[in-house]
Amino acid sequence: MTERRVRVDGLDVRYLEEGDGSAVLLLHGASLGSSADVWTRNMLPLAAHGLRVIAPDLPGFGGSDNPADHSLAYRRRFVLALMDVLELERAALVGHSQAGRIALELALHETPRIAKVVVLCTGSLLPPLEEASAAEGEEGTAAEPTIAEARALLEYNLYNKALITEADVALRQRMSTGKNFQAFLARKENKGGAGKGGEPLWQRVAQCPVPLLMLYGEHDRAQAARRVAKAKEMYPQLDVRLLPRAAHLAQWDAAEAFVAIAGPFLQP
Repeated sequence: MTERRVRVDGLDVRYLEEGDGSAVLLLHGASLGSSADVWTRNMLPLAAHGLRVIAPDLPGFGGSDNPADHSLAYRRRFVLALMDVLELERAALVGHSQAGRIALELALHETPRIAKVVVLCTGSLLPPLEEASAAEGEEGTAAEPTIAEARALLEYNLYNKALITEADVALRQRMSTGKNFQAFLARKENKGGAGKGGEPLWQRVAQCPVPLLMLYGEHDRAQAARRVAKAKEMYPQLDVRLLPRAAHLAQWDAAEAFVAIAGPFLQP
């Protein structure tokens, strides 16, 4: 796995890359401390399916610069700008948590550029239950997190907490401080790009014009398993699956199952 840097829309951007073949962008979620590093367990196994796997730190995360615009809409535009810089006419997208919205919206509105979409643990793309269900959000702390708080945030998102190493915690804490914490605060205050009004995005999932695979942790929050069952009832044509013994960071909890399903799907 190679770490690279590139200029995109005036920002210095860090990304990880592995393999050759059809391009796949792995997009991390929006919680404090998120970065391309959430995919390091998956990149080599996915590349073994004949794929060029690229995992960027989105603007305001990881080792990438903070943008002036902290909206979800800007992050959508950034994905296309990154593809332009990398000279990718077309790519498949894998979006974890909030980035699943980015992937689906790009498929709906920029269809010629998106080959396939994998949605991973994006709560807002599942139908709600009669009782309120929380969607994926900007998890974080009121101040820059301590090591103990960074560990607690990781544990909250994992079913198998034994997967967490001291190095994982140290990295997550480092990715949660300084300019990244300032970006987190800015995102919390930003109300743009949230898709207010109109038809909820979960009602448009079945209209996705490119091949779509939706994966959720069996033990993910906001009663994801029940909502997956409801999605299957409402839209039987969708390929929506549960990953066993997995919570919100399903690409860690169920790394082998995730690659076994997503790898063949992403092949051209």
